[in-house]
Amino acid sequence: MADLIPLADIDPALVEELLDRAFEPGRQKRTAYRIREGMDWLPGLSFAAIDADGYLVGTIQSWPVALTDADGRSHPMVMVGPVAVVPERQGEGYGQALMLALIGALDQRAPLPLVMIGDAEYYGRFFGFTAAPTQQWQVPGPVDHKRLLVRCDNPAVLPREGTLGPWRG
Repeated sequence: MADLIPLADIDPALVEELLDRAFEPGRQKRTAYRIREGMDWLPGLSFAAIDADGYLVGTIQSWPVALTDADGRSHPMVMVGPVAVVPERQGEGYGQALMLALIGALDQRAPLPLVMIGDAEYYGRFFGFTAAPTQQWQVPGPVDHKRLLVRCDNPAVLPREGTLGPWRG
């Protein structure tokens, strides 16, 4: 199917071109970009999918973010996204393979919660994400709270309220 390689091995211009093709113009104005503003993606949790012909067909990026609770404590998390596949190759399993690579790369001894903005039905069914704990979280921009998702081994440890943004820890 595809080779999954570290995203750091791909020319950044090719990644930007893929993201432009996968998402509408103006993607940089989305709330997800504001949540992770000023941060660099995490090389150990970001991957590229290369098809059998050697073409870049998908990418996944992960970012250090934190939920800051009412007492000012930062709760580190990993923001997933964008998960991007070129339009003509969507539905072929590249996105799922990229998500599984990211989940497999997490430190299982103490995995940080994963957070993303995405389709709750899809990411819930395949990867265990839920919007239940995020309903009172604030973000720097508009968001449909049904799409603000988290994946955590024990959601009870997550603050009920807080503001999601870049992790400066």
